[in-house]
Amino acid sequence: MINRELIDASNLVAGVDKAFWVILTISFIFLIGLTITMLYFVYKYNKKRNPKATQIEGSIKLEIIWTTIPLALVLLMFYYGWQGYTPVTGDPPDDAMEVTAVARMWSFQFQYENGKKTDTLYLPKDKPVKINMKSLDVIHGLFIPAFRVKSDMVPGRDDMFRWFIPHLEGKFDLFCTEYCGLSHSYMYTSAVVMPEDKFNEWYKDTTKVVIPAGGKPGQAGLGVMKRIGCIACHSSDGSRLIGPSFKGLYNQPKVVIIGKEEKEITADDEYIKRSIFEPNAEIVKGFNKGLMLSYKDQLTDEEIELIIEYLKTL
Repeated sequence: MINRELIDASNLVAGVDKAFWVILTISFIFLIGLTITMLYFVYKYNKKRNPKATQIEGSIKLEIIWTTIPLALVLLMFYYGWQGYTPVTGDPPDDAMEVTAVARMWSFQFQYENGKKTDTLYLPKDKPVKINMKSLDVIHGLFIPAFRVKSDMVPGRDDMFRWFIPHLEGKFDLFCTEYCGLSHSYMYTSAVVMPEDKFNEWYKDTTKVVIPAGGKPGQAGLGVMKRIGCIACHSSDGSRLIGPSFKGLYNQPKVVIIGKEEKEITADDEYIKRSIFEPNAEIVKGFNKGLMLSYKDQLTDEEIELIIEYLKTL
């Protein structure tokens, strides 16, 4: 069932959908036409009705027809496909707002020109937006179905981008479309489109960490960890995921592998900070090396302190 409200969700929807319906219609016409023709031939040329096979000579007229008609249809599909594709890859307007989408296993982070960072993509309605694509580890894919925006994010390629103009207020799904590892399904977030005045109010507030009033202890730290994707690899209830659980971690002894040697350490503030900035220096015994990238220059000292406060509550 088509949601008619989403038809004008962005400036790309009309072109992409038109190409889709043209190709789908042509495909159905051929599917039905060829099926009917096949059944007709089975009926007309079965053994009872045509006991003696006859040789049918070639027909130049028929050759021309079944060459020119498919060629015309393919060119028609190419035309509509090209019309829908070129706006996606063309140059954005000069006044387009730039947002950098950073993907890593297994989370998205969106960085704005004023230094603001979020795990949700916030956008102003009816304003062009250029999304710069950046992957820190493997190939990811950024997909916003309602806007018909999709792009692979290739590590080492910092010149990739997509631009569009959101026309509809609301909250829309945003997720990764490339299988990027065991927790690929965790790469799920939202694009939130707001009226321009509300967006400007949100954008001007450059507070990096918001501590909720009356919230549970460590709630702000949990928010930071959700934003940077920690919960995709680490549990808070003691269950085993990609990395060690956070439950019972703080200030407790841990056996780690340093090089080829085992060493027992205490998971104090310095160890936690070191694990975030140098994740492959000390590997907790029983877990694999090389799965976590450094968050150096991506987290402030205040955010590290909030994370530690959250770990203390577990």
